[in-house]
Amino acid sequence: YYEGLLKNAGWGEADLRVERDAGRLHLLGVTHADGRADSAAAVAADTNSATSPASLTGAGIRATRYSASVFWPRRSVGCADVGASSPTYHPGMSTEGWLVETRVSYDTVADAYADQVRNFLDEAPYVRAVLALFADLVRACGGPVADVGCGPGHVTAHLSELGTEVFGIDLSPAMIGLAQRDHPGLRFEVGSMTDLRLTDASLAGLIAWYSLIHIPDDDIGMVIAQFHRVLRPNGLLLIGFHVGDSTLLKTQGYGGHPMKVSVHRRQPAHLARWLEHAGFTVEAQMTVGSEEGSPAGILFARRRS
Repeated sequence: YYEGLLKNAGWGEADLRVERDAGRLHLLGVTHADGRADSAAAVAADTNSATSPASLTGAGIRATRYSASVFWPRRSVGCADVGASSPTYHPGMSTEGWLVETRVSYDTVADAYADQVRNFLDEAPYVRAVLALFADLVRACGGPVADVGCGPGHVTAHLSELGTEVFGIDLSPAMIGLAQRDHPGLRFEVGSMTDLRLTDASLAGLIAWYSLIHIPDDDIGMVIAQFHRVLRPNGLLLIGFHVGDSTLLKTQGYGGHPMKVSVHRRQPAHLARWLEHAGFTVEAQMTVGSEEGSPAGILFARRRS
């Protein structure tokens, strides 16, 4: 079963070795279908569990965790051991359902979404001002910036034009494909904010622009802990989000295509408390008008030492 999942995700049969012990299945020495070897890659899954992962993707097997499982990537060169360093990480955390639904939904609407946001910043002066301030502050410190939940890369590209050393990460392979096509000079990769494959304290800045809106309350602490882990002390975090007190199940999205994602609206004070609890100091918060009805919330926060 798991071998089939790997193959469906684009991994070839070459160098695939299977070992079983104590009800667990190990897949080692995987080679990607394009010939790129990932000798450090390993995945283990509880074969006695009734729950199965829906997808396995990315270098080093970046896979989502799922309930009733023991399922992790072995540390590869240059990557941090997330399980050991994340302050709120607990093995077996279940994020599989909503992550898969979010990925599939944005894969489905990727082209329509990219068309809709292509000229968004041209018509959003206050957002441009916020991004310019963020770029100024992170340039003063120097170092890389991650756009987490980058979509088709329009904000990533804008930050690059403002002189930041920025790269993009998104859960949706289709979104990353569009970003790489439209912005070939920039770095983009598939990944999940629940398990960032980035070295500890490696970033000068991190932006999550409307990408926390699909994270359930039960999992947002884990995500914020990931942000804290990968930012340097005094590193800057910028979050954009919908303001409100409700959750909407979105079943139809951009271009009329089907989706199944929950959109969580939150109060700035509520999100600020989560950040403070996770080791951030909130330096500024504001709201601006939004054509979508609910105001847009914006928070600037720095990682405390």
